[in-house]
Amino acid sequence: MRVLIADKFEPSGQDGLKAAGCEISYQPGIKDEALAKAICDFRPEALVVRSTAVTEPILAAGALKLVVRAGAGYNTIDVAAASRRGIYVSNCPGKNSIAVAELAFGLILSLDRRIPDNVAALRQGQWNKAEFSKARGLFGRTLGLIGLGQIGREMVSRALAFGMKVAAWSRSLTPELAEELGVEDKATAAEVAAASDIVSVHLALNSQTRGLLGATFFEAMPQGAGFVNTARAEVVDQEALERAIRDKGIRAALDVYAKEPSGGTGEFADPIGKEVYGTHHIGASTEQAQEAIAAETVRIIRTFKETGNVPNAVNLAKSTPATVALVVRHLDRPGVLAGVLDAISGARINVQEMENVIFEGAEAAVARIHLESEPPAGLLEQVRAANADILDISLIRLR
Repeated sequence: MRVLIADKFEPSGQDGLKAAGCEISYQPGIKDEALAKAICDFRPEALVVRSTAVTEPILAAGALKLVVRAGAGYNTIDVAAASRRGIYVSNCPGKNSIAVAELAFGLILSLDRRIPDNVAALRQGQWNKAEFSKARGLFGRTLGLIGLGQIGREMVSRALAFGMKVAAWSRSLTPELAEELGVEDKATAAEVAAASDIVSVHLALNSQTRGLLGATFFEAMPQGAGFVNTARAEVVDQEALERAIRDKGIRAALDVYAKEPSGGTGEFADPIGKEVYGTHHIGASTEQAQEAIAAETVRIIRTFKETGNVPNAVNLAKSTPATVALVVRHLDRPGVLAGVLDAISGARINVQEMENVIFEGAEAAVARIHLESEPPAGLLEQVRAANADILDISLIRLR
């Protein structure tokens, strides 16, 4: 299997792919037309990316079967275009959770103790202990969490270790889970904002979360509260955040931005950079996290190469238009399923899903074929009568 790696990738991951029998082309930093050309020339079956955008022209450039995002978020990949072309998209969820939580807490401490300003003053030859002694402290304060996935849960344990209280909102948070984690369950993101001294965002980007944190959210925050975003810039209405910084004295620390350079280096022109404590989208960038992500990427590609299955695939249908399941119990002989499928095709019925389960001894099997519509009367008996190796055939209505 040929694998094109279009971003910086750990040597251990490259060695792991080679050990799995893959031929790799390592071209970190390649993008846009150059990436499309490389795919056309090298003809990889798998593409590995981190921050590089994977657009429809790139997906159409060769014979890709799999795109692996060496990280959690996959908003830089045109997943819809990949799905139309039957290309798997996979990611490495949870492997950078500790790294992102560590950075988020570093930013929280920076907001409270103004660490970057301390450093800048010293480097300019200024001693200003009187000014920088003014800190609120974290003990007893409330940390609000928007999103309580793996990163959010890492934040909970760190906040509790600092003696903080935690209020949280997440679509997956139940009262039972809140009690187990030791957090206060809030009904909305705005309720978290109102109850918190500092809010930290840990949401995945999707159609439900894009722009979720807007004017209503920031209006609910107390005057002078802290706001940290190490998730995705698009979940925040940046204009609303800028107004909150200006009008309410909200102290913000960001690792992600609405106008972020696409590569590892470049000009940064987003004006909000002058208003916040900022880092360079480095949340997942620790050696520990990158080694874990590399190992998971290797596992995904090796599994696909050896079995055809794709761990962590993000673009498989959660449901299909299938209305009935055709269940065929049969002897495990050549041509049985071919005859069944020929009959289904002749009736102009589309197959949505199919599996064939073999019994021990490989003498008999059961095929389950999900169909878009119900076969016409008499077709099942015709299929059964046409092949003595079919033991039974029946329908199960799915909806």
